[in-house]
Amino acid sequence: MSSTPTFRRLPRAVREQQMLDAAVKVFSRRGYHAASMDEIADDAGISKPMVYAYLGTKEELFIACLHREGTRMMQAIAGAVAPDLSADERLWRSLRAFLGFVGAHRDGWAVLYRQARGEQPFAGEIAAMRSRMVEIVAGMLAHTLRAECREVAETELEVVAYALVGATESVADWLVDHPEADPEQTATRVMNVAWVGAAQLLAGTSWHPPTSQGEAPPDAPSAG
Repeated sequence: MSSTPTFRRLPRAVREQQMLDAAVKVFSRRGYHAASMDEIADDAGISKPMVYAYLGTKEELFIACLHREGTRMMQAIAGAVAPDLSADERLWRSLRAFLGFVGAHRDGWAVLYRQARGEQPFAGEIAAMRSRMVEIVAGMLAHTLRAECREVAETELEVVAYALVGATESVADWLVDHPEADPEQTATRVMNVAWVGAAQLLAGTSWHPPTSQGEAPPDAPSAG
């Protein structure tokens, strides 16, 4: 009898997803450097040569994981938002979809934002994805302002968008470490923090640093 392992034939696309599922789990558990192709193959229930044949080297496999998880995340957000919704509902649905994705794919989030961010060349992939999310948020805010015939400097919108995205990423990391937390309830909490500030900006309210006694406020004209 032959000792060579045999594998049930599956369509290539199905087999690739099976490999990516296993790779995401191993990379999230071990990190990129400590993960081995042997362990990934074992988790997928296939041979290591088959992993190389389908998805290439470990670096290529890791990038394929980033692309799949990133695409899934962006599709979840895009599918939850409609252009005819109010600004607050669009932001709420985006947050709920994003944190819902993280709650359902904790290993995928770990690969995207814990394993890849500090590793080259993967950090560039994550930076591009983050820039896209910032553009989406800034565009949403700008659209609302235009509808209200108001203008805010592009830099100000970009800063607000980065703040919202950065804060939500931090909460997503917290959610990964707290599997008992409900993603939708967590999204509501983030919304309560984020929208109060964004709504004030949209209404034209701004905060200025306190001034020392006798010092002119930042926007006040100087005497003389």
